Amino acid sequence: MKVDILNKENKKGGTIELSNEIFGRPWNPNLVHQVFTSMQSSRRSPLAHAKDRSEVRGGGKKPWRQKGTGRARHGSSRSPIWAGGGVTFGPLKERNFTKKVNKKMRKRALYSTLSRKLKDGEVKILDTFGVTEPKTKQMTEAIKEITKVEKKTRLTTLLVSKQGEKNSILAGRNIEKNKITYPNGVNLRDCITHKLIIFEKEAVEEFINNQTGKKKTKEAKS
Repeated sequence: MKVDILNKENKKGGTIELSNEIFGRPWNPNLVHQVFTSMQSSRRSPLAHAKDRSEVRGGGKKPWRQKGTGRARHGSSRSPIWAGGGVTFGPLKERNFTKKVNKKMRKRALYSTLSRKLKDGEVKILDTFGVTEPKTKQMTEAIKEITKVEKKTRLTTLLVSKQGEKNSILAGRNIEKNKITYPNGVNLRDCITHKLIIFEKEAVEEFINNQTGKKKTKEAKS
């Protein structure tokens, strides 16, 4: 499919042919939800941890002798039935929240999301960011016409720079509501949590090559 290449003035400067295998997939909400929740679960760290009777400090001495006191027998003051004792079946840090999904499912969910966002006009191809120095101002100037940069109405934007372009990464990482990454860092979570995705022309070519293993992009004159 052919998609417009925009310049910094948000005007058409050419077209690029994108792979239907990646950007022409049908929307699959169930698959996207399954993969997204898997990614969120895998990021989760178990914080809650309750000590059992072996972890609670103290309690090594028998509270009173076994027989002859008239009271119930006890071996430790850190028993779960005592105040200040251990917890039975409490949450542990050893819990694993990871949910496994296959690589094919991850790819298809990413492609489905990119296809949906492209159809909705939320994926843009920019000819170049044109960042020559690691200056936030240069990156802001490059994308302001596309994102309509206003503090109150600015869209959350995912910027994808060509591989190895360090100046772009340094210039884009300090812009509020923005995230910048390389083509090999594009993932489903970022695509969903950012309203707008802006690919640099060379970056989208690299992204397609990484996914398919062969070139599928052609530049055409407008």
